[in-house]
Amino acid sequence: MEYIKHYFEEGHSYAVIVDMLATYHDIKMSLRSLKTHLKDAGMYRRNNYSPINDVRNAIRAELHGPGQLFGYRTMWLALLQKHKLRVKRDDVMRLLQELNPQGTELRTRRRFVRRTYHSMGPNYLWHVDGYDKLKPFGFGISGCIDGFSRRVLWLTCGHTNNDPAVIAHNYTSCVQRLGVAPMRLRTDCGTENGTMAAIQCSLRHNHTDYYAGSRSHMYGTSMSNQRIESWWSSFRKARAQFWIELFGDLRNEGHFNGSNEHQFLLQFCFQNVLQD
Repeated sequence: MEYIKHYFEEGHSYAVIVDMLATYHDIKMSLRSLKTHLKDAGMYRRNNYSPINDVRNAIRAELHGPGQLFGYRTMWLALLQKHKLRVKRDDVMRLLQELNPQGTELRTRRRFVRRTYHSMGPNYLWHVDGYDKLKPFGFGISGCIDGFSRRVLWLTCGHTNNDPAVIAHNYTSCVQRLGVAPMRLRTDCGTENGTMAAIQCSLRHNHTDYYAGSRSHMYGTSMSNQRIESWWSSFRKARAQFWIELFGDLRNEGHFNGSNEHQFLLQFCFQNVLQD
């Protein structure tokens, strides 16, 4: 009965409770038997509701954090599991309309609120990333973009884009060509970026601003590296998709098997074209 009560209080449906009892506890029970056990224990879905003021206060507490993003179904589940409050979903919907009208309106429109990108100016933040969509065919692409102007600072194509020496060379060549290092450098957590990150921190070691030294480089996920990811999307639509489909057709027709020999052959035939 302890398991039944636990799953019931978590808000699972009767069918799900029956399945979880059988899967995790080896307790075979029919839906009708479950309802009988719940009735004998005085556990019902449609009575013993919590005071509405307690529910309102709990919703207010949730709206001060991530709960401001919740729809009424998620909020109902949070009230049940986190606050141990029993309430009708319709009441949760009404209270959300009362306490969070702006969020309710945004969800009604199914509107996605995008984060705003901020940059202090040119060379404040460089975004570096590798493009791997052509990597199975032997073409590793590395790129860097200035977050303020969206200027492409380098875009190289070679046999690899995960060699730390190659990435560091791209960075140092760019810094030497422009005569300036960025205030901040953003990359993903790949090991290929380690040498470049160390060079960036060394170049900014003697500076006196907040982002001097180790703070001049930041790691993050590739998906959140939004400036370069946005450019990769445009790059694929305008350029890369043609080569992805061309090389994919060669593979599907049996003319490319992914071996080093075939990759070197493609590089020999198309390297200059891809560089252009």
